[in-house]
Amino acid sequence: MQGTLSLQWTRRIGLRQSAVTSAALVLLGTAAVALLAQVRIPLPFTPVPITGQTLGVLLIAAVLGARLGTASLGLYLASGLAGLPFFTGGASGLAHLTGPTGGFLAGFLAAALVVGALAQRGWTRSWQKTAALFALGSLVIYICGAAYLSIFTGLRQALLIGVLPFLPGDLLKAILAAALLPAAWKLTAR
Repeated sequence: MQGTLSLQWTRRIGLRQSAVTSAALVLLGTAAVALLAQVRIPLPFTPVPITGQTLGVLLIAAVLGARLGTASLGLYLASGLAGLPFFTGGASGLAHLTGPTGGFLAGFLAAALVVGALAQRGWTRSWQKTAALFALGSLVIYICGAAYLSIFTGLRQALLIGVLPFLPGDLLKAILAAALLPAAWKLTAR
């Protein structure tokens, strides 16, 4: 009887620790993306600034996987929508999700799902595959962002002001994220 109670208690504690750990990782991921969103370089010819957000999105998704990574980015978007100063430049509110950069923000969710799922399938086992995974994640963000930006500017202009100027920087962010991934795994003990 005592062994059965002990086993049941251990399972309960284990489940709670797992849920608490998962919640903590989701919150940590949300905070990391919110902090990296404050790294902002405005460009005079586009409403889309250079930010650290994509670095955070790629890294969080690869470390946390599809379920927790998507939850983390969903919480990031919900927090910004609710009024917390989580978006670029400390911004928040519905206007940022419905404005010209809203597609890029929505693309974070899609990228987290894709990157997280492929990371769970072994795409982070080599540096080359990881870099390719992060380039794919950036492409997902670009597709969502440019498609929505094209409503405001037309597709050609959306590509010229929402994608092309960001390719070199996002390539560097993908490489940086791939280099930081082993340290992030150690930090989260995953």
